[in-house]
Amino acid sequence: MAIISPTPKLRVELAHGVARLLIDNGSKRNAFDLEMWRALPTLMAALEAKADARVIVLSGAPGLPFCSGADISEFSTVRATSGGGRAYEQANVEAFDAISSCSKPTVAAISGFCMGGGMGLASACDLRVAREGTVFGIPAGRLGVGYPPSAMRYVVTAVGAQRAMEMFFTARRLTAREALGAGFLCRLLDQETFEGAVDELAETIAANAPLTLCAAKAAIRAAAQLPNTPTLEECEALAAKCFDSADYMEGRAAFLEKRAPKFTGK
Repeated sequence: MAIISPTPKLRVELAHGVARLLIDNGSKRNAFDLEMWRALPTLMAALEAKADARVIVLSGAPGLPFCSGADISEFSTVRATSGGGRAYEQANVEAFDAISSCSKPTVAAISGFCMGGGMGLASACDLRVAREGTVFGIPAGRLGVGYPPSAMRYVVTAVGAQRAMEMFFTARRLTAREALGAGFLCRLLDQETFEGAVDELAETIAANAPLTLCAAKAAIRAAAQLPNTPTLEECEALAAKCFDSADYMEGRAAFLEKRAPKFTGK
């Protein structure tokens, strides 16, 4: 059954174990408005429950950039007061948390530009890859916007404290190569082969044992002290579950038989 999005500006495509969560707000250069921030946790919950979605790729829809940040036109409406601003930031944090706390691997496939809230979305993902020529930045200092600590933690984890301070203090834009050097990206991909390389990465992840990936993600998130991480006991239980699984038996058999394993997540 297809996943129905609360907004046409976010849509899901699912094939071969890979769920594509597409940002499709072309008239606003893929800026995120309040409707989109509120819809994202609902979509992530639906993908969490979808057994055949083994990896989630967040990207701009075809022909569109990744994300230009929050929709600035809402600054004078829904964010016009301190109360409205705090409510808006809470919606941001809930969206970031929904991405980060999903048990399945998440990949940000970034092209064009990744600004402000887009940096937050990408930082909340487990892996980040980008097309050559992509531009990154957080212009909060030029807008008078405050980032709550829980949202800031994702950025700091992704680029380190000093680089995060530089980005906020100067509001300057980073090149894709600077983002790679800062550790924000795990791969920088060629312009021409970007889409194919993203597909290959996602399909490689989707082919691996789901329970193992879930346990690894939980343990790594706990080690990185990200928000809403599982407890040590929960991480240990997830690791133990792997050894009791049919996938563990399949992995051993496939290794001995010198064939590709076929994992079911059970």
